[in-house]
Amino acid sequence: MSRKHTRLAAAVVAAGLVLAGCGGSSQAGSVNKLEIMAPADPGGGWDQTARAMQAAITGADLVDSVQVSNVGGAGGTVGLQKLATEKSESYMMVTGLVMVGAVETNGADKRLEDTTPIARLTAEDEVVVVPAESPYQTIDDLLKAIEEQGKAISITGGSAGGTDHILAAMLLKAKNISSDKLNYVPYSGGGESLAALLGGQVTAGISGIGEYKEQIKAGKLRALGTSGPTPHPDLNAPTLKEVGTGVELINWRGVVAPGGISVAAKDELVKLVTQMHDSQAWKDELTKKGWTDTFLTGHEFSKFLTMEIGRIKPVLEEIGLVK
Repeated sequence: MSRKHTRLAAAVVAAGLVLAGCGGSSQAGSVNKLEIMAPADPGGGWDQTARAMQAAITGADLVDSVQVSNVGGAGGTVGLQKLATEKSESYMMVTGLVMVGAVETNGADKRLEDTTPIARLTAEDEVVVVPAESPYQTIDDLLKAIEEQGKAISITGGSAGGTDHILAAMLLKAKNISSDKLNYVPYSGGGESLAALLGGQVTAGISGIGEYKEQIKAGKLRALGTSGPTPHPDLNAPTLKEVGTGVELINWRGVVAPGGISVAAKDELVKLVTQMHDSQAWKDELTKKGWTDTFLTGHEFSKFLTMEIGRIKPVLEEIGLVK
């Protein structure tokens, strides 16, 4: 073989080695095929989160394939039970504040403490509203009415034991009002609670800001306060914390992995989700959905989760949903 041919052959071999090193590996590392479980039926917040993650991870070309599955039932605890049996180390489940409450109220065998926390992703503030013609102008007005009139004052929201119910109970507790005076009227969705409010069937309502925002801006509902740490930019309403209740609550969503995965596998999932979070594809999803970015990973997310469980359980005990 001539010297020229020898150099050409060496170049071909070197190029092949480079291509072999690049082929089949994602930017995230060893995670190539990922499954994300939404522990709810299609269409809800957890399902939307899972599919937004799928779109962002795929759009940023971080793994070869992302599959979303749905396992609905019992506030996410059916999905939590399935997660406990999952052997894959490239598997995550969407979770959130609603599941913290559901684990307690359903007496679930498997708990969030049995999972591997990966990341908190998003949050939505809650808002307390009354119909525009209501005599109650402030949170203090509403809470004083509950203290004086008890169950004659009704508050509507989502499912019993969910985020809306928890916030109502926290507000009463902050003012030392007995939980026996809380008349909470649960509905399966924001649309039903909105109809009850506008129809004068209930005194006040609590929901995620997205559910009530348009009616507030149209002047049909009055926002008395929002539950996040800072005032919401779209609403002319104080935070519940700054009006003297000291109450702060965000309806957060995040992802966890099976409890038995290796440290290396956890690190790879945290790395993958961090790369997703930093991508333009994910930023576009946040803008499209109107979600607040509350990214927190690994150990810090684990600490947050422990604190949430610790403060939500006593509230549920106070309103008699947990013994």
